[in-house]
Amino acid sequence: MANTTAALDALLMQRSLTDAQLLAAAESAADFRILPDASVIKIGGQSVIDRGRAAVYPLVDEIVAARKAHKLLIGTGAGTRARHLYSIAAGLGLPAGVLSQLGASVADQNAAMLGQLLAKYGVSAVNGAALSAVPLYLAEVNAVIFSGMPPYNVWMRPAPEGVIPPYRTDAGCFLVAEQFGCKAMIFVKDENGLYTANPKTAKDAKFIPKISVDEMKAQGLHDSILEFPMLDLLKAARHVREVQVVNGLVPGNLTRALAGEHVGTIITAS
Repeated sequence: MANTTAALDALLMQRSLTDAQLLAAAESAADFRILPDASVIKIGGQSVIDRGRAAVYPLVDEIVAARKAHKLLIGTGAGTRARHLYSIAAGLGLPAGVLSQLGASVADQNAAMLGQLLAKYGVSAVNGAALSAVPLYLAEVNAVIFSGMPPYNVWMRPAPEGVIPPYRTDAGCFLVAEQFGCKAMIFVKDENGLYTANPKTAKDAKFIPKISVDEMKAQGLHDSILEFPMLDLLKAARHVREVQVVNGLVPGNLTRALAGEHVGTIITAS
């Protein structure tokens, strides 16, 4: 390790940060997993929270029970209100970075509401710099809530087409899981997982229990249940090499997925 560190240090002092040899040396360095025993759960905004009490209360009960055996980082989606904001802002000609801030405000609202519902159990919502306190929350109550929108704000990368932010709450929650080196990333939606077509509109849609990122793209399914750019993040990840999409409207699904069961659709990096 000492020789590797010395070689990397020498390269950093002498080369461009995009130099191929420097990047190879950096890639060979060990990557420390910060929270290897924690799981990230993304609670869909439109698919779960927007449905109100009937969908959210049973999920809250399941989270309260699950935290006895699992450390949970709970991210929130934005949902229908964000889509309404995107529509207005896009019509005004505002750029993707501004739309990103607007979408983040809705995900923040959902995190705040979920935080109030879980407050009596000691589970708090955190944002921004407070993410540094996540290990303390996990040590005390085994769970913490965060807003799923990645903190790009006005630095959001421009979308290839249009102005809708390409990295939204699916990507934000995945980035938390990957950067903390968590053991699992579970997306809680309102479908059993991935299908060959939209099951809400296509009666002949077939369920897909397991698939890779490349297979999804080859079949034209890359933007069917998760944000397209999130799949590229999964492909490049070091720690979280697969994610699972489960139906959070079915009681027990989240608990089973946290226990390592194959409940919905598993999407693999390779």
